Amino acid sequence: MKLLKWLDDYLEEALLLIMLGIMVVVMGIQITARYVFASSLSWSEEITRFLFICSGFLSASYCIKKSLSVKIDQLVNMLPGRGVHIFRLISYSIQLVFFSYLIPFAWKYVMSGIESGQLSPACGIPMYVIQSFTVISFVLCVIRLIQKWLYRLQIILGEREEKEED
Repeated sequence: MKLLKWLDDYLEEALLLIMLGIMVVVMGIQITARYVFASSLSWSEEITRFLFICSGFLSASYCIKKSLSVKIDQLVNMLPGRGVHIFRLISYSIQLVFFSYLIPFAWKYVMSGIESGQLSPACGIPMYVIQSFTVISFVLCVIRLIQKWLYRLQIILGEREEKEED
């Protein structure tokens, strides 16, 4: 149970930090190899690019979890009573439909990558591994949106008090 709680609280953050750390180390090795040993690594930029792409997809669910999306709240915050929560519930519903709609297309994209057998040029990584982060990200977004949706519904029904800005 503690593991599930930890994954709920820190999954995206941990993965994003690991990816950032690997990018820093790989690019540090590349810079050292280039300027100290006058030799370039053929694989470092490709690995860094793939990690950057994967972290970009994972950051979508992190932003949903932390409510870090771009929004203008002046009008919404002026709504009376539970109006703010109802408006946010509608917003989460729209996002939920959107990400749920994207999952089958992302899955088809990964399946086509598996069928093609395409490998990355420098490292030979199967491209479906990188492409699978679209599915992972969209599924995590749906999970986070369901969590937020249920939280707002509980506030609207009076079963929960709002703790902080969400």
